[in-house]
Amino acid sequence: MSEARGSEGREPGSAGVPAAGTPAPEPRPPGSPGSGAPAPAVPDAWLPEWLVGRPLTAGWAWAGFWAALIVADEFLDLAGWSWYVLVGLAALPTLLASIALLHATPRRYLKPRRDSVLGHFFVRFLALIAAFLVWGVSVVMSASISTTLQSLGGASEREVTAVGFNLLLAAIPLVVSVLWLAFIIRCAWFLRRLRGWKQTPEPGAVPKKFLRDRPRLRRVVVGLAHPGLLLVAGLGTSVLAFLLGAVELTINVLK
Repeated sequence: MSEARGSEGREPGSAGVPAAGTPAPEPRPPGSPGSGAPAPAVPDAWLPEWLVGRPLTAGWAWAGFWAALIVADEFLDLAGWSWYVLVGLAALPTLLASIALLHATPRRYLKPRRDSVLGHFFVRFLALIAAFLVWGVSVVMSASISTTLQSLGGASEREVTAVGFNLLLAAIPLVVSVLWLAFIIRCAWFLRRLRGWKQTPEPGAVPKKFLRDRPRLRRVVVGLAHPGLLLVAGLGTSVLAFLLGAVELTINVLK
């Protein structure tokens, strides 16, 4: 009688043939040592480690660089519109990150405010006072502009209209700048309620579905979407440009 042999005539227990009763080895997952399969690609591996590890610090460095260029622009006397480009570049990373985060966050996700009824009405009272002051200033400025137009244009209706349109065009950059500041403040206010002031917010502060499959990019975006960084990069650089005389073009035209 022939002895029991394994496949291809080899005896059980020899090399390559497990002995009877020996459990089969478990398959190794791809990418593990000795598996032979290539490791899966890491999402967003192109992002540098220093940016993923310290996104807020990188954002401060970026804003400081462009703020220094705004200061240098005052001494180099570049084009009058260059400060718009510098302010936009300073706020670009944190602004894009903030817009992406706020766009992916439903309004109901924000925690309800706990202010009292008195505080609610007091804020509305201050808003009404501010609105009245703005209205009063606009009335005074309208009367002053009307008098200026009459003195500059004389009796010619065409000249008065031409000067009026020139004043309107000159006021557009100033109005856009004010609306830009209001937009930055509003975005920073919502970011403070959403993620707080820390570089890495508390677990659950940011929606879990936001870039869930791309953790490296998620860390960078959440780190750059910081209310303080947005205020400094967007609001601070704009105020710096104003203080350095960036509105001289508008004032000169108004004169």
